[in-house]
Amino acid sequence: MAHKVFFVSGIDTGIGKTAAVGLMARYLAAKGVDAITVKMVQTGCDGFSEDLEAHRAISGVGEFQEDAEGLTAPQIFSFPSSPLLAARLEGRKVDVGAIRRAVRNCAERHDVVLVESAGGLDVPLSEDILSVDLAAEEGWPLVLVTCGRLGAINHALLSLDAAKSRGMEVAGIVHNEFLSDDPRLDADAEEAVLRHLSCLGFPAKVVRMPRFPAGGPYPDIDFSDLLSA
Repeated sequence: MAHKVFFVSGIDTGIGKTAAVGLMARYLAAKGVDAITVKMVQTGCDGFSEDLEAHRAISGVGEFQEDAEGLTAPQIFSFPSSPLLAARLEGRKVDVGAIRRAVRNCAERHDVVLVESAGGLDVPLSEDILSVDLAAEEGWPLVLVTCGRLGAINHALLSLDAAKSRGMEVAGIVHNEFLSDDPRLDADAEEAVLRHLSCLGFPAKVVRMPRFPAGGPYPDIDFSDLLSA
């Protein structure tokens, strides 16, 4: 692997990041790669991370020692909202340092770490740092989850521009086919995103994530273009 940590974000909330991370972890496990997933900030939960549980179910691996240590979900808030608001309602702040330390600790113990963002790239973690800022500062290559629904092209291109402006590396795109009812929209969105990747000097790599039922069976997808050296 070229990198130990990948930052998996999306063009919007509910875009399929959790499913994508779970399937990426599933692919790595099938290849014998020691990989772990981290939910950077989880809101709408109390004492556990629903997204993390989904990662484990989709990937087919059990719990990690790091789960019990709180390293895979370093920031959890009960109110389902942006991290800033959820933290404020509990009289807390998002501890960005705790996120950095948790991911670095996981990277020391495992071959690959897949970090799922909270919402999209520009979600604030504090008054002066966005999720994308943290990923850029830590040098995590971006895997961006997109789709073909109306408005997705605009959001995808803006997300890639945000990554480019911060000097981030982009590993590629996961295109979620579940959110569009018309294959023509998917094809158009994918073409636009690939063209923009090339224009920005990023590798024009896309992996399609097909529809699959909640609870499985889960598809086995080849993510080698995004995750291989």
